[in-house]
Amino acid sequence: MPTSTTARRITKKTSRTAEWTCMSRAASSLERDPHYRSDDSIAAQLAPHGIVALLRTQIGKAIFRRCLAQKGLYEYVIARTKYIDAAFRAALDDDFAQIVLFGAGFDTRALRFEAHLGNTRVFELDASITQTAKINRMRRLRLTAPPGLTFVPIDFEQESMVDKLHQAGFRNETRSLFILEGVLMYLSPASAHATFRSLEDLAARHSRVVFDYVRAAVVRGDGTAYGEEGLHRSVEKINEAWRFGLEPGEVKSFLALYGFELDDHRDAAALERMYFENEHGALVGHINNSHCIVTAERT
Repeated sequence: MPTSTTARRITKKTSRTAEWTCMSRAASSLERDPHYRSDDSIAAQLAPHGIVALLRTQIGKAIFRRCLAQKGLYEYVIARTKYIDAAFRAALDDDFAQIVLFGAGFDTRALRFEAHLGNTRVFELDASITQTAKINRMRRLRLTAPPGLTFVPIDFEQESMVDKLHQAGFRNETRSLFILEGVLMYLSPASAHATFRSLEDLAARHSRVVFDYVRAAVVRGDGTAYGEEGLHRSVEKINEAWRFGLEPGEVKSFLALYGFELDDHRDAAALERMYFENEHGALVGHINNSHCIVTAERT
């Protein structure tokens, strides 16, 4: 799935973007403002304790927002977390048999929604080093994985995710939710299309996929989106550069190539209205305009 450049980093060290997302969720769980606050208190346990201690202070939060996050990116991660949380809960409410998280990082949804999992199986696919780091942190914290959670370590460059999922007990004939959160933009164009070909093979009729993507103009570095300046360079610096992008008008045809129909498509403005609009209709936060989020259904 990832490009060789990305693969070199994630086979040697834990993903920095996974770490940063975990810290952002931890910070959000400590917020007082309901627009900024999320329910991911487990992220605050998984994140480095020194960082969490800093985030509990006003000055620490200010440093995190202003120095460690690009304009609107913290707000974007909050909105994305809430949006995908809702998709996860909806799949459980609709009795989906399986949920698959690609590049799961330090995701906590199987833990947070354990009481509602029922017979739903959750598969977390990720590079071995990041997944092992998560499992080790959970053990130190005495966080027990739900019986329905299966960790699937994978070398995305060398192994087939279809084969790995089947070996882990995934069944093609049942409705599933596929979550690609913060994944697609790190793939080469060829790998992005190969990933959706795999989804086409794996997804039973009426299965769903939720993913976010970066605008193609941002990958090109056009510099026209709010918060884009410096963002592209920052991900390149940590050797996790963005490689694949779409323009909003391309999404429907991209999905149709692989048997999916667009159900919901949210850009930054739509996400702001969903999560950062107060009772007076005023926005209390602005979201980085580099990303969009999509839900689609297998036809």
